[in-house]
Amino acid sequence: MIYFDNVSKVYNDGRSAALQEVTFQVAPREFVSIVGHSGAGKTTLLKMIIAEDHPSHGQVFFESLDVHRIPKTKLPHYRRKIGTVFQDFKLLPHKTAYENVAFAMEANGRSDEEVAENVPQALALVDLEDKAWNFPHELSGGEKQRVAIARAIVNQPDIIIADEPTGNLDPIATYEVVQILRKINDLGTTVIMTTHNKGVIDEIERRVITMDDGRVVRDDVSGKYVL
Repeated sequence: MIYFDNVSKVYNDGRSAALQEVTFQVAPREFVSIVGHSGAGKTTLLKMIIAEDHPSHGQVFFESLDVHRIPKTKLPHYRRKIGTVFQDFKLLPHKTAYENVAFAMEANGRSDEEVAENVPQALALVDLEDKAWNFPHELSGGEKQRVAIARAIVNQPDIIIADEPTGNLDPIATYEVVQILRKINDLGTTVIMTTHNKGVIDEIERRVITMDDGRVVRDDVSGKYVL
């Protein structure tokens, strides 16, 4: 589904290489964790998938599509195939949990009937039906992240990209978020997650790609994160 072909990213100063000759692929329905210390290149890699950043060399493919040759006018259509979850939630503070999730559908031009059907289902999947009309300031960190996950999945994307989704959470909330991501993956959605939390990796027990200094230094299908 996703294929990185010898991808490098060098920034304008010519010295700072965020990615160096990265090659790997992700199959449909996989759960892949990308790990490494801060500055290893994890976030840059995710930005490549959603065409938010462009490689200096190499290519990134979604199925047979070269991501960075997509015309700007067609990027929104491509990005609908990808749901994104961030460490800092990025919820709209003056909208309820329901409205935050609904907004993602409305932005995609979905009908009122579709919103009314799909938003409650997405909130139910993340166990937040009883918090639908709460505003973000009334939710815990874990609940905010679960709203963010509901927002990411409500348009039924092919892939979920989660960038350090447990980075701001306590251990209990972290466990809950990890279990939800596993459930989404079990239902057939590909998940690509970055993290530096070894406990999260041990809990998931799925494929782990380890990055260091912009390079893939280990790719372990057994789900092991070797520090």
